[in-house]
Amino acid sequence: MEREIKTTEDGSKTLYISALNENYHSYHGALQEAQHVFIENGLNLIDHCDINILELGFGTGLNVLATINEFLKTDKSHIIHYFTLEKYPVSEKEVKELDYGSLFDENSVKKSYLKIHSTDWNETFEILPNFFLTKYQCNFFELVNLQLPKINLVYFDCFGARVQPNLWEKPLFEMISNKMETSGLLTTYSSKGSVRRILHDLNFTVEKKKGPPGKREMINAIKN
Repeated sequence: MEREIKTTEDGSKTLYISALNENYHSYHGALQEAQHVFIENGLNLIDHCDINILELGFGTGLNVLATINEFLKTDKSHIIHYFTLEKYPVSEKEVKELDYGSLFDENSVKKSYLKIHSTDWNETFEILPNFFLTKYQCNFFELVNLQLPKINLVYFDCFGARVQPNLWEKPLFEMISNKMETSGLLTTYSSKGSVRRILHDLNFTVEKKKGPPGKREMINAIKN
C-alpha cells in the first residue's frame, strides 16, 4: 500500500493513500482533529484514576502522542493502559518524515514518539511511568480474540466508510461493545446516521457533538 506524506492545514503531517484517495487524518489539521475528537471529547471526559483505552487503529501514532501529552498534564498518579490495533504499520522512514515529536513542547512527549513506534508488537511496554502501551498487529476483527481488561474509552479512528464500509457496520461495533465496561465511552470523528442507529441498537446513548475543523458533527456514545 503506497503512502505519501502530506502537510495538513494546521502544519502537522499525515499520510495519504492515493489508491484509496484517503488521508489518515483530516486535511484541515491532523493534530487539531486528534485533540478535538479523542482528547477533548474523549480522554478529558473520563474521571477514572485507572483508564483502559482501546484504539482502532494505531496508524501514525498521533493519537497515542496526544494522549501522552494530556496524561503528563495530570498529577501522574493516574494509570493509563493503552491498547491499539493496526494491520499495516508505518515504516521507519515514514515515522521520521512525519516528525510528530516536534508538534509537542514537552520533552517527554518528544522522546516518546520514536519509542511508541520501536516497541515490539503484541507486548506491553511502560512508555512513561504509569503509561502502558500494547500494540497488536492484526485485523480489527481479530479484536474478538484479544484478552483485554474492561475498556473505559474507545478511540474509533478507522478509515472512512467510503473506503472501508465493513468497519462501520454492526459486527465490529458489537465486538467493541463486548470489550467495554458499562458507562464506557466511544468517541469517533464520524456522525453517520447508520453508525448512530447501530450504536442505539447496541444499547448506547449517542450524542452528536460539534466536530473538529472542517467537520460539522462527530459522535460520543456511552454504553448502557
